[in-house]
Amino acid sequence: MARDVEVNIGTHVLEHGDVLEDDCIQGRLYGPQNAPLSKNIPLIVIPGGISASRFIADGVDSKDGSAGWWSDMVCPGGPIDLNKVHVLGFDCAPGGANTKNRLTITTKDQARRLAALLDHLRAERVHSLIGMSYGGMIALAFCELYPKRAGNLCIFGAAHRPWPMGVALRGIQRRIIEMATKQGVPLEGLKLARELAMTTYRTPEEFSQRFRAAPSSEKPPSFDVGDYLQARGEHYKSIMPVNRFLALSESIDLHRVNPAKIRARTTLIASRSDQLAPPCEMQALCDALPGPAQLHVIDSIYGHDSFLKAAADLAPILVEFTGGTRRAA
Repeated sequence: MARDVEVNIGTHVLEHGDVLEDDCIQGRLYGPQNAPLSKNIPLIVIPGGISASRFIADGVDSKDGSAGWWSDMVCPGGPIDLNKVHVLGFDCAPGGANTKNRLTITTKDQARRLAALLDHLRAERVHSLIGMSYGGMIALAFCELYPKRAGNLCIFGAAHRPWPMGVALRGIQRRIIEMATKQGVPLEGLKLARELAMTTYRTPEEFSQRFRAAPSSEKPPSFDVGDYLQARGEHYKSIMPVNRFLALSESIDLHRVNPAKIRARTTLIASRSDQLAPPCEMQALCDALPGPAQLHVIDSIYGHDSFLKAAADLAPILVEFTGGTRRAA
């Protein structure tokens, strides 16, 4: 069972002074068939990366055609079992008309929007948040701002601060878009930025297994790995507004939380091959948390995208985590 929920919180000022106009927060709630949202069934909030949406667990035949971006993990009988828990996804800002201009928005701004959505649902406290990449940063910010509103926290590929190499690479991506915008072709800049981003999400090991990198017979020659990246870039510019990408990319680099203020029982997951949130940085977060915390390091060739690709490695960790969540009060 899935249903959309939304609340309009109007126009409000963001942390760095920009104005988010007519902010309608959209969420999607999943759970057991015909079961109302109640204290008897745990509520898990799952924010995803900058390209994710509220559509977490929909199949490819969903009503609006949106496939769930984590439907192999969140499904009836799955590691996050929709027969036993409610799951809430939500859309990050900026969206809609707010992408006409570039905004500066932080993970704490996003966390406050999530709190407003939970208020609308009358969910004073959630049993857990499970956040990946940018969504993990939002989850950390939420638990800093509202330490009594979440009992458990699971984070993959995110820490209390951005990794300097990631800041460097995202800065290049934004400058590519800014240069293309001056030339009157912002979408071409977004396409190139996405191509560069894909090389940071994945690993040299995966690319060496997937591609031959041999030149074609054409002039000028093409290469299979380049064709793949160009296809990813072409797709991205059809689904991601330029100013939304710029805002969320910058938001990652602005992210800072104080781990000492986070009280939730925490499970951290890192991929050994992650170039953007390496295990050493997640270990630093783990060491700084005052409450119960553990770090799982998995071996995966998928790097930062392991939360999307390494289902076999993640499933037992999530089963253990959600099992503990169901026991928590």
